[in-house]
Amino acid sequence: MKKLLLLASFIVLFGCNKNENNINCNFLFNAGVNLTVNLNLPQFNQLLFPGNAVRVEGQGNDGIILYRLNSSTLFAWDGADPNHVLSACSALTIESDGVSATCGCEDGNTYFLATGTFSGDNPPPCTLKPYRVEDIGNNTFFVSN
Repeated sequence: MKKLLLLASFIVLFGCNKNENNINCNFLFNAGVNLTVNLNLPQFNQLLFPGNAVRVEGQGNDGIILYRLNSSTLFAWDGADPNHVLSACSALTIESDGVSATCGCEDGNTYFLATGTFSGDNPPPCTLKPYRVEDIGNNTFFVSN
């Protein structure tokens, strides 16, 4: 019986998979997002073309980055680096290539806007925080969480 108890304890202690991403990915709040995006408006017009991105302030943790992947897909990411505490340097800036965004902190984390994943070696534990995007017709999308 002692051997069985010892074996069960060993399995519980060493057999369980720790999900450290949940522990390390708690820098961003579940900020309310409620945004209607009309691509016919001048501030969103460049999203009519795939491979372009636009930053919208006043939503999410530190703005929202919208990225047009193709003619039917629009992504919305939180505008703050999920691997940093919210600060002046954690805001993401869209790069001139239009397909990536970088934080202003010393490590300069860069993320692909098509996937939300880290660009480079030794990725930090968190990917960009996504928001739901619904196509409501006539080049208009609703972004929410």
